[in-house]
Amino acid sequence: MEGIIFKALSGFYYVDCGGRTVTCRARGKFRHEKIKPLVGDRVSVTVQADGSGTVDTVLPRKNEFQRPAVANIDLLVVVASGAVPVTDPFLIDRVVAMAERRGCESVICFNKWDLEQPQGLFETYQKAGFPTLRVSAENGEGIDALSTLIAEKVCAFTGNSGVGKSSILNALEPGFHLQVGDVSDKLGRGRHTTRHVELYRLKNGAVVADTPGFSSFEEETGVGCAPEEVQYAFREFAPYLDRCRFVGCAHVKEKGCAVLEALAAGEIAQSRHDSYVRLYEQAKEVPEWERK
Repeated sequence: MEGIIFKALSGFYYVDCGGRTVTCRARGKFRHEKIKPLVGDRVSVTVQADGSGTVDTVLPRKNEFQRPAVANIDLLVVVASGAVPVTDPFLIDRVVAMAERRGCESVICFNKWDLEQPQGLFETYQKAGFPTLRVSAENGEGIDALSTLIAEKVCAFTGNSGVGKSSILNALEPGFHLQVGDVSDKLGRGRHTTRHVELYRLKNGAVVADTPGFSSFEEETGVGCAPEEVQYAFREFAPYLDRCRFVGCAHVKEKGCAVLEALAAGEIAQSRHDSYVRLYEQAKEVPEWERK
């Protein structure tokens, strides 16, 4: 039978097969073929007489991330905040860029809107073409809109620690009672409450993953692609990429650059272009063999 890996822990894979959870081990061939099943993988399994199972095949993936180890994500919900702990826009842009390069849609979710309202940043991502929400896990603002956006999709929630990912999941599905960490007043950041990746099925048909914070989401820097590919991770650049005066324009400081002209005209946000330049420069420092 086929199912989805909802949790991987200590060599065991917990596979959801139409509402029935089968505890599986992976066949030895995966180790020899250097394939590691990931949470979110669609797999075929064989169920033994005692109810345990083995993962036989990992079906083709739509996409995959390595840190955290998840696959087949339809929607990445990036939770940010203008209140403590304040989210650095670069962190949002880095994670969104990784999602863009993997064909994964992103939703930008500004939590704690009842405490602080970063209207400028909200408008930046809305104008760039991302579904963008004002949310408060405390008073319920925006929770219904978020529920509608993620319904029937496989989603991963990410954001810097303490920003309220688990609180939002609890608000989406009362009764979940995911552990919520206090924000340290001294450090201004949350204590990690999520130790591993696990999928949860919601009543609206969504399957969601509560993941660790930005510090462990994929590479510490960069987006894992060549410098010349970073431009394609910024969707608002697309209308201008074929208008630059010179082929191979880096969109950093070149004359006749259509992206820089759009930036000067206010069509592209300064913070987004700053993030692009930072990611572009980081990508230049990564050897080609390491990207592969």
